[in-house]
Amino acid sequence: MKNIFAICAKEIQTYFVSPVAYIALVTFLLGSGCFFTYFYFIPASRFQYEGSATFQPASYYMAWLFVLVLPLITMRLFAEEKRLRTIELLMTSPVTDTQVVVGKYLASLVLLGILVLGSFFYPFYVMLYGNPDPGPIAAGYIGLLLLGAAILSIGLLLSSMSSNQLVAALTSIITIFLLWLIGFASQTPGTLGKVFGSLSLMEHYQDFTRGIITSTDTVYFLSIILVCLYLTVKSVESAKWR
Repeated sequence: MKNIFAICAKEIQTYFVSPVAYIALVTFLLGSGCFFTYFYFIPASRFQYEGSATFQPASYYMAWLFVLVLPLITMRLFAEEKRLRTIELLMTSPVTDTQVVVGKYLASLVLLGILVLGSFFYPFYVMLYGNPDPGPIAAGYIGLLLLGAAILSIGLLLSSMSSNQLVAALTSIITIFLLWLIGFASQTPGTLGKVFGSLSLMEHYQDFTRGIITSTDTVYFLSIILVCLYLTVKSVESAKWR
């Protein structure tokens, strides 16, 4: 555990001495602020009903921002190490491949937590001026954290397979977009529609925004995380033999 936390601390420090963390934070907060303003301040679009308010539209579009912002966090984790050839030094140090992967992933989760924490103003505002059910808001944030953790694990895997940050970011965004957009194909009749729905990030996240936490959705996100971390470890191991 000591090695994992040491790697995590190093990555967090690297985030905040480079513009990556600040770009991700500003982009997410500005984007979510614009969506929040549109839905709750513009009368024609306001989601207010008889003195109550719903946080569902804001949490849904915050998830869209994750698709664009979170790959910026993971793109450098392995790709930059490969470009600078510091990956060899890291791999020959007294740490295991699993410790390296988990440490880097934990660092990205810390940044994810900071992003989500920065958005807490929005539900507080909704509670102040409306009468929302706190259950769906809490469920929405749990879903947002699970979605973000799954996206980070995908980005980490693709970063381990590239030596170029831009390529890692673009392939992550495209992959995550595809996993998100196939939810629209879930309307296809028959077995094919069910398969698309079971693979879609959007389909599994939407239940959380409605205040519904199911074991199926939770296991889906946890499965993505575990599978991607396992494949990342294997990708790092295979790089030693190239």
